[in-house]
Amino acid sequence: MGKKSFYITTTLPYVNAPLHMGHALEFVRADTIARHKKLQGFDVFFNTGTDEHGMKIYEKAIEKGLSPKEFTDQGFETFKEQLKMFGVSDDVHFVRTTDMHHEMAAQEFWKRVKNNGYIYKKNYQAKYCVGCESEKTDSELVNGECPLHPGRALELISEENYFFKFSEFGKKLLEFYEKNPVFVVPDFRLNEMKNFIKNGLQDFSISRLKEKMPWGIEVPDDKEHVMYVWFDALVNYISTLGWPDQMENFEKYWGNGNPTQYCGKDNTRFQSVMWQAMLMAANVPNSHQIIVNGFITADGGVRMSKTLGNVVDPRDVVKEYGTDVLRYFLLREISSFEDSPFTIERFKDAYNSGLANGLGNLTSRILTLSEKYLEKCPEVEKEFDFPQFFEFLEQFDIQKATHHIWNEVTDLDKFIQETEPFKVVKVDEKKGKELISDMVVRLCKIAQMLNPIMPETSVTILHLIKANKKPEKPLFLRKE
Repeated sequence: MGKKSFYITTTLPYVNAPLHMGHALEFVRADTIARHKKLQGFDVFFNTGTDEHGMKIYEKAIEKGLSPKEFTDQGFETFKEQLKMFGVSDDVHFVRTTDMHHEMAAQEFWKRVKNNGYIYKKNYQAKYCVGCESEKTDSELVNGECPLHPGRALELISEENYFFKFSEFGKKLLEFYEKNPVFVVPDFRLNEMKNFIKNGLQDFSISRLKEKMPWGIEVPDDKEHVMYVWFDALVNYISTLGWPDQMENFEKYWGNGNPTQYCGKDNTRFQSVMWQAMLMAANVPNSHQIIVNGFITADGGVRMSKTLGNVVDPRDVVKEYGTDVLRYFLLREISSFEDSPFTIERFKDAYNSGLANGLGNLTSRILTLSEKYLEKCPEVEKEFDFPQFFEFLEQFDIQKATHHIWNEVTDLDKFIQETEPFKVVKVDEKKGKELISDMVVRLCKIAQMLNPIMPETSVTILHLIKANKKPEKPLFLRKE
């Protein structure tokens, strides 16, 4: 019998700028769940990639004196390099919305939606934020500007476009949510989407005139129009699996792999409402679950902004502290579902207390005793079962899962203080060795649980245990 399959995907960032801390959070969390599922024996398809069409990509390419293709090729290579900083698994699958197969899939998806009667053409006017690549109603604006991109003038669109009959899917979506009460995690995000739908869905434009926006996938049977970037990009989640012409992986991972989507809270509407309606319109099965992150903010809940000078660049953090330390902070100190601040002060405090004085010091103390008093490391089961830890990960509450590990670290540290094996072994060698062996086994369990959280650190500690050697240098040097 073959392995059970599991499919997980991030959203696709645009290639016009470096990845920021919010991206890091999404990639690290999706990677953690992918690693967790692999530990459970699943055949995992982990999808990510780059969104490469649309006005902001086109404008940035022209600004840099490059063709859009040259610009996106460079951006994709930069993206892949940045993912390495976050410790994302080597076997991740990459999709680009400029891939020939994706473009074919997007056009086929369009045809199916149109043939099913959900696409029509009309003249319209709208205010459009290029930064978000989406239309804005007056109620969404603050002082006449997009709150996510203040200072950037809105585009006024007045042209004939193709529209998607979004308004016809309100009832179907609410029925779908009713049958799938944990479709969006956390539940308060699902309630937000229910309220959004109950306020009435409006048909939305899904094309742009090619003469005004030439960088996009051509609309089937109409060379004057290109697809709206979101309509095109969302199809990546199935095109990456070979849909519609190579259906083996699609059936395996989308049909039977509980397709799971990570996204930020500003993306919830696109992933859990728009995309689900589009899937219904094309007669393609819906996603299984949408997991929604809060925002990473600056101190006091203020939005990170280059203008305010409060941005923490993940590249700088990794350069000084390493990949696993960034993962540790994002997974332990950032709320699983709510907004959370990321400041260098908070980061250093968490690093020193949890890693330098915590896990690193504990590992050194135990393995120093083991190397000195044990002939070899104790026989350790190949894989332990961690029901509570796994349950937290099944609920996508990665912060609770990480706290669970550090509770074990604290308990083991307390055990050393209370039993003082370094004293016992000198007066009762047998009992002292038993205490030390017990500590090594417990440290091994901690290292195994670290596998999806801090994979490099997990491997390092397990290697030291197997070799029965103390670290030659501290795993985490204290920072002043």
